[in-house]
Amino acid sequence: MAFFRKGQFSRVPAEYRANFNRLYLDVAGAGMIAGGALAFVGVFIARQGASTFQVGLLNAGPAVVNLLFSIPAGHWMEGRAVERSVVLTATTNRLGYLLWALLPFFLLAKAQVWVIIALMLLMGIPATALVIGFNTLFATAVPDEWRGHVAGTRNALFAVVYLVTSLGCGQILNILPFPVGYQVVFGLSFLGGLFSTYNLARIKLGKKGIVVLSSAQKSRLRLDVLRGPFGHALAVLFAFHLTLYLAVPVLPLYFVNVLRLTDLQISWGAAFLSLAMLAGSTQLARLSRRWGHQRVTAFGGLLIACYAGLLALAQGFVLYLVANLFVGFAWGLLGGALINYVLERAPVADRSASLVWYNLAINAAMLLGSLGGSLAGDWLGLTTALCVFAVLRLIAAFAILKWG
Repeated sequence: MAFFRKGQFSRVPAEYRANFNRLYLDVAGAGMIAGGALAFVGVFIARQGASTFQVGLLNAGPAVVNLLFSIPAGHWMEGRAVERSVVLTATTNRLGYLLWALLPFFLLAKAQVWVIIALMLLMGIPATALVIGFNTLFATAVPDEWRGHVAGTRNALFAVVYLVTSLGCGQILNILPFPVGYQVVFGLSFLGGLFSTYNLARIKLGKKGIVVLSSAQKSRLRLDVLRGPFGHALAVLFAFHLTLYLAVPVLPLYFVNVLRLTDLQISWGAAFLSLAMLAGSTQLARLSRRWGHQRVTAFGGLLIACYAGLLALAQGFVLYLVANLFVGFAWGLLGGALINYVLERAPVADRSASLVWYNLAINAAMLLGSLGGSLAGDWLGLTTALCVFAVLRLIAAFAILKWG
């Protein structure tokens, strides 16, 4: 990858190095959260007896919060120093992981499930503002000509830390009794969050670090941007993300109750996914030049459909690992192709307004998919539901290719 070429780091101007290094350390902490608490919370509540509806709520909550609080969060941050806003929202959000770790000391299993769902909702409020603040912080701290380098390095570090953390957490959960192992995993994620927040606090922007709302945030939604190619792309991407999130509430229960996977085996699946994601990201530029962003997005959708189909056919651990290779490679491609496809279809003069619509569409798909998937899992059964979701994902991938 280009950002690992010899001498690349030494060419970074001295005035940028400190902030770049803090951004790299920040993403290492974020990788600990993703490979720990976020990777295993669905499995934790499944082992505590959660229903598909409750797993669906766990994933639908952040979408509801994002839809309700994106614009208010932007207005709250307007005129504030971005460094302070980011540190405040990051600290508030990440305290939730400490509360997750403490729950088994005070509550019975079924109560823990509902409290974690409620905490996820509350954590989503500062997280919404954190996204706005971090995007501003990143854009201010990293000049245009260095953003590809810094973003690429952050992505690679995130994947490596996610891989190591997920494997390490799997070992912890394998050794320690339930629920002590999960308490340790959630506690380590809290420490990773503190490490990330500390490094964000050390980034210095000076007088440039004031949040200014974009015209899209200040104005109402514009319907005119939905006419033409962008409207078609948004429709098929909404359908695609809907099929993605339909499976989210089903998967943890499927892993635990149907495949009977151990926590260690689930962690190996996460590791395989991470390695395949790295492999997919190395092929993104070549495939995008050859096929274009639309076809690469559709191909990623096809691989994700294969993931659901392989899981539905799985009888145990081996096919589960193979399925994770498919979905990991898919996300290695989609991580870059998807947003480039959106930007390619968005009117050049109205990209900010177009991205507002895209954000709303994705969060609406997350909400509807998470709740609809839980109902489908209860009605059809977990295995049949996965088969149906695989077919729907195939249709969505074809729709991107044909009508996007």
